[in-house]
Amino acid sequence: MVIMLLIQLALVAFGFWAQSRPGTDSVLPQHRNLAPLYLSLIALEWGLVAAARAGVNKQGISLWDVVGGRWNSWKDVARDVALCIPFLFVWEGAAWLMHRLMGPDQAKSINSLLPQSAVEIVLWIALSISAGICEEIVFRGYFQKQFAAYTNSILAGVLLQGIVFGLGHSYQGLKQVIIISVLGVLYGAFAAWRKSLRPAMMAHAWTDIYSGYLSTVFR
Repeated sequence: MVIMLLIQLALVAFGFWAQSRPGTDSVLPQHRNLAPLYLSLIALEWGLVAAARAGVNKQGISLWDVVGGRWNSWKDVARDVALCIPFLFVWEGAAWLMHRLMGPDQAKSINSLLPQSAVEIVLWIALSISAGICEEIVFRGYFQKQFAAYTNSILAGVLLQGIVFGLGHSYQGLKQVIIISVLGVLYGAFAAWRKSLRPAMMAHAWTDIYSGYLSTVFR
């Protein structure tokens, strides 16, 4: 747990440094080859899952228990998809409302992180799917259950993991940290209610794919 939190703290520190460094209005230089970054982030995502798996296995718990089990039939898949769709509307509505309430964003642009070439688009989709799976396991699975156990409160677990999740996006600026923390709490509440991470994984992967690539296609 301490190691996992220290990794998150390092990511938070790097993110705020990227936002505060002088001489640029963008998090990364424009026209940079993003393939190595995307591949590194994919490796980091799965590395965190491996660390979480090692932690839960020491307690005699399977990672599948954290996820909420496997799909046993097409009906299980259909049920999760049916739950995912209305949740996406709630998620998008909450994101829109938070953006309106908080006003203009003064943070440095993250457009330089978005894919441009065909290779980067493919890697972005792979990264988004990895994030959907891995971040749900790490935050809504591992951290949420750990915080709930330490505080003896599911509500506290949902809130605390949402804050840690939001802080991990500090490279996007303070406004986005607050918004993503709220959205992380929504993911946590959804997972706690469903007692499964699978619908949230699908929703998370889709929102990442859309926000990073498809939103520019349909704009």
